[in-house]
Amino acid sequence: MLELLIPRLRVNSIYDIDIQALWDAGVRGIITDLDNTLVSTNDPLASPQLVDWLKRVKTAGFRIVIVSNNSAGRVKTFSDALAVPSIPRAKKPRGAAFRKAMEMMNVSPGQTVVIGDQMLTDVLGGNRLGLHTILVTPISVGDEGVFTRINRKIEKIVLSWMKRKGLMSWED
Repeated sequence: MLELLIPRLRVNSIYDIDIQALWDAGVRGIITDLDNTLVSTNDPLASPQLVDWLKRVKTAGFRIVIVSNNSAGRVKTFSDALAVPSIPRAKKPRGAAFRKAMEMMNVSPGQTVVIGDQMLTDVLGGNRLGLHTILVTPISVGDEGVFTRINRKIEKIVLSWMKRKGLMSWED
């Protein structure tokens, strides 16, 4: 079970992801979390750097959907400004929103990557469906709600176990 929490890749931010390597590996669809993955929880809109990254991703041929557990208002305001489809109140790690996003992008599990900042929602949900998963370092943990803070404490325990087992090689 704990193996489902191991991402295929861990990076500091979305800007560290090698988009060409994903394309070369056959990935065509990107499911991304919103809060603390693309922007901090309190940022209502995308930064210029994020806008540029999304343009590069789309120009490269990727389809993208924002999948978030946050409210419809928060997610829709953010995604509409970018002309990126979204699924709010996703109930991750449940699989329904991930499957819906793949259907929206017309991609298979083998063609899909999930990018997110939480092991217990993004990575677990993606891995359960056989998707490529990338864990990013959260942008701003100080702004997180109570449930996310609980998840972070559980993640710390799991990361410690993984490091002892040699399943993780990065430093926290």
